[in-house]
Amino acid sequence: MAEHPAYPVGLRLAGRRVVVLGGGQVAQRRLPALIAAGADVRLVSPEATPSVEAMAEAGEITWERRPYAEGDLADAWYALIATSDTGANNTASAEAERHRLWCVRSDDADLATAWTPATGHSEGVTVAVLTTDARHRDPRHTAAIRDAVVEGLRDGTLVAPHRRTRTPGVALVGGGPGDPDLITVRGRRLLAEADVVIADRLGPRDLLAELPPHVEVIDAAKIPYGRYMAQEAINNALIEHAKQGKSVVRLKGGDPFVFGRGMEEAQALAEAGIACTVVPGISSTISVPGAAGIPVTHRGVAHEFTVVSGHVAPDDERSLVDWPSLAKLTGTLVILMGVDKIGRIAETLVAHGKSPDTPVALVQEGTTAAQRRVDATLATVAETVVAEEVRPPAVIVVGAVVAVGPHGTV
Repeated sequence: MAEHPAYPVGLRLAGRRVVVLGGGQVAQRRLPALIAAGADVRLVSPEATPSVEAMAEAGEITWERRPYAEGDLADAWYALIATSDTGANNTASAEAERHRLWCVRSDDADLATAWTPATGHSEGVTVAVLTTDARHRDPRHTAAIRDAVVEGLRDGTLVAPHRRTRTPGVALVGGGPGDPDLITVRGRRLLAEADVVIADRLGPRDLLAELPPHVEVIDAAKIPYGRYMAQEAINNALIEHAKQGKSVVRLKGGDPFVFGRGMEEAQALAEAGIACTVVPGISSTISVPGAAGIPVTHRGVAHEFTVVSGHVAPDDERSLVDWPSLAKLTGTLVILMGVDKIGRIAETLVAHGKSPDTPVALVQEGTTAAQRRVDATLATVAETVVAEEVRPPAVIVVGAVVAVGPHGTV
């Protein structure tokens, strides 16, 4: 039997009895997929890992706290044998053979009647990899092939065109703080499937080079009509291309709804009757400080953090920020778009009670190859920004957490 390759097949186990013998690490890894398949899972084991026990307590599986006994497999459609007792495993295998029951063994694959492939998932597709030559079975090799295929499907490097007609519309995709590896899996896949990409200056620019030649890339920073008409022009561009039946991605830095004007675009699309999908992104408010070794919260130091925009000064009538109240908070203050206003921001915080010695860190071009961190205090930050020539984009962190971690990337 070992000379022939296994015959691959997908088992439909919804509502059908599956018996798992043993509640250790093997069961812990395999049970979630069996539960997701809708199987009626019966676990037979005197002990179980905390995670497996939690599945039983949640009612996802039925747990009989005892060793295996002959007859346990009588009503099963599929069995997983994963105990540490070789004798019990052999007896259970023999029972499975008598019942013509497909049976997987974790301790000896050659004595099993079924093998578990290395599996992965991507947009409704299950990728399963099995070794065809039983004499050279290498689980690490099959897992590596599985990972490569799934990753390729997810990020678009492995092109598998859909034969069905795609629904035109717009995806507002948060690209993360700048490092192309920090975009979400879903965001990267939608990029790979796009006909048109309208990209922000602060989006992950390196990802644009990976797009197929037919994809039209529009630089949102260069859309005409002037500074105050730019957002309206972007909205119109999204609507125009979507109405042409194209799949459009609006690639934004960070998260679309964190100072990204994403809701304005979503509202404009809704008014135009255009389908819109929002893909959250990793916000620079947390990720950039983290990349520079700064936790925005830390036990015994900061129990909250507040994110504000610094694009207008505290004394500007357009400001919606309650700076006096922020000065009284003991937690962390994260300021975006505030490099050129940080002097007046610092003065206002100190004037309303913040200590001039409060640590401040400015992280420029966070998560990219050009990242750098400049430290100061509220008393010195204005002159430090000038002396160190700090330029946007930079995330500013104010609070005791600045001094907690090591200076530099973690």
